[in-house]
Amino acid sequence: MMMLKNLPFVNSINTHMDYKGQKLAEQIFQSIIVASAVAGFIYGFIVEQFGWTVYIVLAGFALSCLLTLPPWPVFRRHPLKWQPSVEAPAETREKQPESVKKSKKHK
Repeated sequence: MMMLKNLPFVNSINTHMDYKGQKLAEQIFQSIIVASAVAGFIYGFIVEQFGWTVYIVLAGFALSCLLTLPPWPVFRRHPLKWQPSVEAPAETREKQPESVKKSKKHK
């Protein structure tokens, strides 16, 4: 596992998903699960085999995992805009309240 961190392309892989992307992934996941459950129930009812219902629902689950778990670029279209950081003046960093400097002892 340590060897993977030394490869340059591993660090360039985006692993985040923005909030709108999370919502889209959840909607896709739920839609596929419900559609496969309905289709599986109908097909299983027609052929009178409950096993087919289970297989179709599991296939829908696998498809939804493939489409929604990796952070595809479609889930990263709306990145958060962070405010720029502001450095505090040196004199404020040095002056801390006494309550912060003293640590409380637990009894």
